[in-house]
Amino acid sequence: MGRVFEKRKYKMFARYDKMAKGFTRAGKEIAIAVKLGGADPQGNARLRVAVQNAKGLNMPKDRIDAAIKRASSKDESNLEEVVYEGKAAHGIGILIECATDNPTRTVANVRMNFNRHHGELGKTGSLDYLFERKGVFKLKNENINLEELEFEMIDYGAEEIESDEEEIVIYTAFTDFGKMQKALEAKKLNIISSELERIPTSTVELTDAQVEEVMILVSKLEEDDDVQTVYHNMK
Repeated sequence: MGRVFEKRKYKMFARYDKMAKGFTRAGKEIAIAVKLGGADPQGNARLRVAVQNAKGLNMPKDRIDAAIKRASSKDESNLEEVVYEGKAAHGIGILIECATDNPTRTVANVRMNFNRHHGELGKTGSLDYLFERKGVFKLKNENINLEELEFEMIDYGAEEIESDEEEIVIYTAFTDFGKMQKALEAKKLNIISSELERIPTSTVELTDAQVEEVMILVSKLEEDDDVQTVYHNMK
């Protein structure tokens, strides 16, 4: 079938791997939300957001329901949210959010990847100054009047709004996340995802070769099942 088929096959499996990772991450978010606030999305705002985000990834309803049921079971392991920080090659800051039932295993794997790829695991809080936690809301752009939306959402903490033909993205301060979520739900807008992301306060520009070197570490960290999200401050 030749090289073209092999290239298509590689892209197909890469897409499936990304989808599987997304479903795993969404399942863990659901599990944590259930453990913290119960299995009813109506009375558990965090679970409501987790289910909404899972749907945004096209996670099947039966898998969402199964994740909620598993998390409600007394036999299910409790997941702990932990954050690790370190420096990659060329002084790039790396921040890793994890959800794990075994922090000892997770930190050992994270440290191993830093050591193998010219990085160094740092102390908790050592890179806080490099990232700012923001609420990031992605909406489906369904003929929404952007000026009108911006005017309304300022009252709920909107700091910046970006848009293209498919999506509208709203940024808020960390403390305004819940307020904005409620406002968007009340307007019955089509929310694709609601996330608390870590946005770099400044970025570092590297050569293509240096970027590739850092991205090897980022990719290895992202492959770990305990890792939810990896942030960096490369431009």
